Amino acid sequence: ASMATAGKPLQSERWAGVVDTVGSHTLANACAATRWNGAVAACGLAQGADLPATVLPFILRGVTLYGINCVITPNATRTQAWALLARHLSADTLARMTSEIGLSEAIRASTDLLEGRLHGRTVVAVDR
Repeated sequence: ASMATAGKPLQSERWAGVVDTVGSHTLANACAATRWNGAVAACGLAQGADLPATVLPFILRGVTLYGINCVITPNATRTQAWALLARHLSADTLARMTSEIGLSEAIRASTDLLEGRLHGRTVVAVDR
């Protein structure tokens, strides 16, 4: 089933942690498929600001939903976060997680994102 469409309120456990940049049904499905005591960070609204979910993942599995607002994050916290990433992620690992597409490919990539087929970080080069 697609992550972007309505799913069951509690699904097979797939992830210990999720960073969701999409919202709406994708976020609801991510919560529903998160393992016991897992964490979901919501930081985007590409699909929508709604959350069509039940409380089942939170009550029965102890899933925690974190809201991430990077706009008001203090610089000291940002510095700590970047330092933590620098200690645990090599430049090679980051390069393997990143792809670059041209602006003409952005519509297809956004569809892939909403359907759960896009992984890692995609940079849109507007000059190509």
